[in-house]
Amino acid sequence: MMNVPFLIAKRYFFSRKKRNIISIISNIAMIGVAVGSAALIIVLSVFNGLEDLIREIYSSFDPDLKITAVEGKSFETDTEFMNRIRQMPGVAVVSEVIEDNALLRYNDRQMVVKVKGVSENFFEQNEIDSSVVEGHSQLIQNDAYYALIGRGVQYQLSIRTNNKFVPLQFLYPRNTRFNPLNPEGAFNALDIAPGGIFAIERQYDDSYVFVPLNFAAELLEYGRRRTAIEIKLADGARVDQVKAALQQELGDSFRIQDSDEQHTSLLRAVKVEKLFVFITFAFILGIASLNIFFSLSMLVIDKKKDIAILASMGATANTIRNIFLMEGALVAFIGAAYGLSIGMLICNLQQTFGMVSMGMSTSVVEAYPVKMEVRDFILTGIAIVVITILVSVRPARKAAAMSVTENI
Repeated sequence: MMNVPFLIAKRYFFSRKKRNIISIISNIAMIGVAVGSAALIIVLSVFNGLEDLIREIYSSFDPDLKITAVEGKSFETDTEFMNRIRQMPGVAVVSEVIEDNALLRYNDRQMVVKVKGVSENFFEQNEIDSSVVEGHSQLIQNDAYYALIGRGVQYQLSIRTNNKFVPLQFLYPRNTRFNPLNPEGAFNALDIAPGGIFAIERQYDDSYVFVPLNFAAELLEYGRRRTAIEIKLADGARVDQVKAALQQELGDSFRIQDSDEQHTSLLRAVKVEKLFVFITFAFILGIASLNIFFSLSMLVIDKKKDIAILASMGATANTIRNIFLMEGALVAFIGAAYGLSIGMLICNLQQTFGMVSMGMSTSVVEAYPVKMEVRDFILTGIAIVVITILVSVRPARKAAAMSVTENI
């Protein structure tokens, strides 16, 4: 069936009379929609890239699942408890972790660091050993204990891994009453040799030191208590299913977090920023689309005779209104098609060639990461449809009212 409003709207849009002010305003409106939609896609893709970059950075440090206590910072473990976890379907590697703050001394310097004592299979479930930039990642070698140190900690204390004569000294408060006559006696003090330096991300590099689990248990007086159990899943295992099964097995006294939940606040901040950016750019897109309103209003006045002729030929008010709604839709959707295509092209070029750099020598990646997602195109399309309807309705109603008047 022939769509008369669309055919007439298309004829108006592709009219050869390009010199009149209406065509100029329509073209400006189309360019504004194209620029706005391209900018919206590019910015949303950058936020998607940053979100993926955060996950990629933390994936080398964080486990697939992490078990912690709901109350307190540690919990008791035993062989039976650990076996229950290891025997769960989908669980590949189970590592025991003791993590707490301690004072680290090296030569005449000192600082508070996060001591993370890990079991021997810890490096089977992450990529920290691949981030070692100096020394080695082995925490136990020939029955000797070694520490794996963040690069920021190394810089702060001027630690040299090739100097075996100066050990690292960890101090941690004892569970005893403080004696002012013997202040050193209020602390556990243990020495360990520096083994290697890792560099992942500043949050970890500036504070973390990995040590063997037994060393941390002795220093912190934890015994069989652990601050966390970290789990690597088997290939093909679904995180949500294994998490639900573990939660049912261990009960409500334990908190089980996947990789995203371990950084909820950071990822939520990125999502909130993305939402506000979308709202801001949609508002800018709406302002750019006001030119559609002006061009349609002037077109209605310019086509007053055409409206009268169509009305006399039997065209209803709805038909007249739809002509101008279609005209606004053509301007907006053609502009959006150009804009989305340009945005997609720029994102592809950025992914391939990294044209826009981060501008920092210390950044994790050289160029801004981008990742296009279908939902962003859908949201942008919905925003354009809503804006087009809002700016086109009033001129279209005016044309419909004019057709009724001419009929009378």
